[in-house]
Amino acid sequence: MSDSSEIADHISAVVQAVETAILGKRGSVELALAVLLSGGHLLIEDIPGVGKTTLAKALSRALGCEFKRIQFTPDLLPSDVTGSAVYNQKTGDFDFRRGPVFANVVLADEINRATPKTQSSLLECMEERQVTSDGITRPLPAPFFVIATQNNVEMRGTYPLPEAQLDRFSARVSIGYPSSPDEMRILRNESRSHAIDRIQSVISAADLLDLQKSVREVFVEDTVAQYLLQIVGATRTMPDVALGCSPRASLHLMLVCQAMAIIRNRSFVIPEDIKTLAVPVLAHRIMLKPEYRMRGITAEQCIFNALQDTPVPVEARRAAAV
Repeated sequence: MSDSSEIADHISAVVQAVETAILGKRGSVELALAVLLSGGHLLIEDIPGVGKTTLAKALSRALGCEFKRIQFTPDLLPSDVTGSAVYNQKTGDFDFRRGPVFANVVLADEINRATPKTQSSLLECMEERQVTSDGITRPLPAPFFVIATQNNVEMRGTYPLPEAQLDRFSARVSIGYPSSPDEMRILRNESRSHAIDRIQSVISAADLLDLQKSVREVFVEDTVAQYLLQIVGATRTMPDVALGCSPRASLHLMLVCQAMAIIRNRSFVIPEDIKTLAVPVLAHRIMLKPEYRMRGITAEQCIFNALQDTPVPVEARRAAAV
């Protein structure tokens, strides 16, 4: 899919379809789509009832992809996620019964309510796009996109995600409350029918794979790449940060910026893309020192400080203005 107008039409159609169910949250919708196009995975952290599950369902419907939802609970087993071998009385053999992770869009709902062992069952799926069971490796369908949700309130009976698994998510987003006019529109729309039921597939899974390939063709100038690396590197030397961003964070930030450039109908990344995406892509990957965390300092503030302290490349500014 090399035609830029065709790419723009596809992306516009997807965004408009998703916004049928997610009103007034263009930034969250575009970020979720950028993560999907970059080949990454998304973590949605917010209070209950603001549309986390709706966003996942709306995306899968608009993309014409198979959707599966997994409700994470303390008694959920890894085999409940990936699948297990079941004895077949007719053949006398064990047949592998695929778990719900074998889908294009997988919603891991309230992921922090499952035990660390069950949480880790997603690691191979997210990184390798495969499931290994009884020594046999089975590929997951393409495209493959995990949207995990967790509530940032009511932490009783939860298991916080370890840093190694948080690093697998390309970005973390918070949807937030809708504005008063948008909430009124939600009430009016839902009084007639469920918004999800009105969403039709606007592209196919094959089109989505083509869009993901197009992301890799977006140009990243050396000065822009260096600007990105300086921001990531700053998180590794901050006095209030115990664990800075990894090289995987640099790669994910670049890929999501390339995807956002396509969404904004550009063939190149500009510094503003990095500024916009630095917090959702990097903030969940750094660990603050306990004494600074007790003072109320947040990871988001650290990323903001890195952005303020890093000069924007002049050449990239001029190129974007042309």
